[in-house]
Amino acid sequence: MQKESKTTWQDNIFAAVPVATKTASYDVVIGREFVCELGSILSDTLSKNGGKPADKVFFVSDSNVWPHYGDAAVASFECDVDSFVFPAGEQSKNPVTLVDCLEKMAAAGCTRDSVVVTLGGGVACDLGGFAAATYMRGIHVLQVPTSLLAMVDASVGGKTAVDLKAGKNLFGAFHQPIGVIVDINTLATLSDDQFKDSVGEIVKHAILADEDLFAYLEQNKLTKSMIDSDEFANIVKRNVEIKREVVNSDETEAGVRQTLNLGHTIGHAIEAASNYELGHGTCVAAGVCVLVKALVKAGITPADVAERIVAAYETQELPTTTDVDKQTLISYIKNDKKRHSDSVNFVIVNNIGDCSVRNFTFAEIDALL
Repeated sequence: MQKESKTTWQDNIFAAVPVATKTASYDVVIGREFVCELGSILSDTLSKNGGKPADKVFFVSDSNVWPHYGDAAVASFECDVDSFVFPAGEQSKNPVTLVDCLEKMAAAGCTRDSVVVTLGGGVACDLGGFAAATYMRGIHVLQVPTSLLAMVDASVGGKTAVDLKAGKNLFGAFHQPIGVIVDINTLATLSDDQFKDSVGEIVKHAILADEDLFAYLEQNKLTKSMIDSDEFANIVKRNVEIKREVVNSDETEAGVRQTLNLGHTIGHAIEAASNYELGHGTCVAAGVCVLVKALVKAGITPADVAERIVAAYETQELPTTTDVDKQTLISYIKNDKKRHSDSVNFVIVNNIGDCSVRNFTFAEIDALL
């Protein structure tokens, strides 16, 4: 009688997207039922990279995600485990919370052989990644995103940060993870609004690099009911590939990686003006649409292209404008992390799949908006 083979976590992989920057190489593994296998996943990831086993695993998660997945994640590890669980929401992504996390890591006895595992959305990825980047001048981090926004954006590429009162992501570092584990099943616990917010970045990626994906999003609203399908898994995979291609060629945002900021300069201003009550993807959607409408008037973006972009966001039921007044937007833009002296870089849309970076002075921004 043939012996039945044991199922492993690798059997649940839908796709693995390799990332190879100048400083690190790792896989973004996309699949299902990974959270309860994180112990084996981390062990295999460290072994693949020739690293020592972790002496301690330190989870960084939030008060919404941890009750759903914390117990299963912790139970998968045989080594010592500790955690830092912060109040859910962008308001927690600040230096005070970061220091609280670092103090907890020190009190827990984390060493250079410890590994931070983020478990949550973009805030957990950014906060936990930055804690790993700064603790003992840098230790390993495994990113485990549980929101669609984090799966296609925040967890990939090594950008970590917290917000300052002056603006979003002004305090941060580049710190590549040892791996990104995308468990699509975790999207089931998102609210419909949280899911819809994430789609703002998916449309942005399509505008940047994939006309076929954009045409699909013009006609089809993404909903949480799709998450069990291979069609949806392929959309996640394609978004990761788009970000991978940019990150591989420009790890530290010196050139082409700046295009990933499409809509972000205005979007971050809208987000900050709302005291972070509006979701990031929602604000990016509004930021992209406000920008392309202004670029049409400036003779930069063709009118038909802007109309298609606005229509695609309308299909996804995301905002295409903002009530924030121009001077408030400009006041936040002046504190944007992409500022250079008296100017800021904007990503402009020449066509679907064709975007570039252009520098605008604040006088030009005032006229543009």
